[in-house]
Order: sequence, then C-alpha cells, then structure tokens
Amino acid sequence: MIPRHRAQRAVTAASLGLAVTVGGLATAATAQAYNTDSTTISCSAVKVRKAPSKTSTVVGIGYRHDKVVYDQFAYKKAEKTWYTRGTVTRKSDGKKVRGYMIYDCANPYATNPAPKPSIPK
Repeated sequence: MIPRHRAQRAVTAASLGLAVTVGGLATAATAQAYNTDSTTISCSAVKVRKAPSKTSTVVGIGYRHDKVVYDQFAYKKAEKTWYTRGTVTRKSDGKKVRGYMIYDCANPYATNPAPKPSIPK
C-alpha cells in the first residue's frame, strides 16, 4: 500500500504537469517564436504598441526603412490580424522602440503585402 503523502505528491505532480502542458499549448496557438532576425519597415509609418492589439498603448512610431530586429509573431484572433514583435531602430534619431507592430509593415520578407503564416487553430 502507498503511504498517503506519496499519493498526494504523485497527484500534485501530475496536476502540475498537465497545467504546464495545457498552458504551453494555449500560448503556442497565439504566438510563434522564431530566431531573432532583422528586416526593415515597409510602410510609410507604423505604430509600435505595448501589446499585440489595435487598442494597446502606442510606445513609439517606426518609419519606412527603419531597421527592425524581430523575435516573435502573434496572431490576434479577435482582430484577425498578425503582429510582429521586435525592436525598431529609427534612422532619424537612433532611438530604439520595442513592441508589436502590424505584420504587413514589419515582415521578414521586406515586402508589402507579405505572405502571412498560417492561422493557428
């Protein structure tokens, strides 16, 4: 017979493992991390936001041909919009702004419009 504290530990460990697995799957469905790479802004200007949302706080603005070092893409289901997360280095003043911008303006293909990743299910 298994002592009670061993059984409780086993149940707790299994619950934590399940929670971590489910949490990882939920996160993977909305954001995809990639190796850091760089591109340039392809729109005349793009708002850099704190979070991947059209209503999120604007932390700065990137302009055409400013360099972007990106490290993540996020899909906002409610808006049906892809976002790129990265750091924009502005040519005009050298200021660095980190946040999310619309994928069409900061994409790894340096074109507009860009081929978008598949929509997560």
